[in-house]
Amino acid sequence: MVNFATLKKSSGSIERLAKELEKLNAPATERKEDDRFWQPEVDKSGNGMAVIRFLPASAVDGDDGLPWVRIFNHGFKGPSGKWYIENSLTTLNQKDPVSEFNTQLWNASSEDTSPQRKQAREQKRRLTYISNILVISDPKHPENEGKVKLFKYGKKIFDKISMLMDPEFEGDTAINPFDLWKGCNFKLRIRTVEGYRNYDQSTFESSSVLNSDDSKLEEMWKSQYSLKEFIDPKNFKSYDELKKKLEDVLCLNVPTIKNSVKEESSTKRQTVETYEDEDDDDLKQFKSLVA
Repeated sequence: MVNFATLKKSSGSIERLAKELEKLNAPATERKEDDRFWQPEVDKSGNGMAVIRFLPASAVDGDDGLPWVRIFNHGFKGPSGKWYIENSLTTLNQKDPVSEFNTQLWNASSEDTSPQRKQAREQKRRLTYISNILVISDPKHPENEGKVKLFKYGKKIFDKISMLMDPEFEGDTAINPFDLWKGCNFKLRIRTVEGYRNYDQSTFESSSVLNSDDSKLEEMWKSQYSLKEFIDPKNFKSYDELKKKLEDVLCLNVPTIKNSVKEESSTKRQTVETYEDEDDDDLKQFKSLVA
């Protein structure tokens, strides 16, 4: 119990409260929010392994469904001490206040090392994909084996999927890894490089049927989760809501920056858009391959 003398002695100190505020403002982890998602666990050295099988579009999503959805999001901390952790409306091909503001920051200076461009990079959107998978092997958590889970992954893994579906070298056979009968297992090999997870050593195995019993395959297929819910507009905040939060996090009124931005050519604006949309071409190229 703190006595009055101690209370007086600590007058003016905000260190402990500041730490608690930091905890409150820190982003929550995906594992705590939704137990449908699976992620491999790494050891103390940051290494890990698992084997999974990417699954086709779910029964509930219908014939027009894809075996993945892509989501753009932003995650950064502003001078207010608050976090901006939100999905971007560009996921839905709509205007997003962060993307617009980042474009203004980028065009405010022609110097690549300028504070404006540095801030734009720190606030840039990040691309993730979500797919249904079957966990084949999970050494750290064998209770997950044989279960259908949702798996969130980035461009590096999607690139491996893309290269398998559209081989770079002539003569290599194209394989749809999402196919139940002619697909293939994916060996996840995780290393921690400079503080980040690295999947460069992950590989696909040879093509194989997931299960020789079609009735079991059908049962598993029907147990998959809907992916469309993750890109349902009702699950995204409105432009005005996101703009208000952005202003709150960055301690600014977003439109005011326009007064300090010089008019830029359409060519330069296209350069900025390419910087944010560098992954779009891959997606367009491979959408038809799983139809």
